[in-house]
Amino acid sequence: MMLEEIDRVGLIREAYRIEGIGEAECRSIFVDWAIRLPSAHSPQEAIGLLLTTYGAGQEDHPMTAVLRAGLGSAERPKRRGGYRGRREEG
Repeated sequence: MMLEEIDRVGLIREAYRIEGIGEAECRSIFVDWAIRLPSAHSPQEAIGLLLTTYGAGQEDHPMTAVLRAGLGSAERPKRRGGYRGRREEG
């Protein structure tokens, strides 16, 4: 996997260059990046590469925190919608 394939327009690279950027802006940029990530690439591997490339030496940068959170496993929703969500279990 090459960096140019996963950050084609440089969203993450540029986020690290923006002086005074906050975590909310980094989350928004991360979502934009994730939407653009080609489906052929594993998000976890891509995030790992971004952290290695851009996050090295920038542990206090808000984008580093957002990327690390992106590596965490997403929890499955507790409630289902529709009939199954309204049905009492028992």
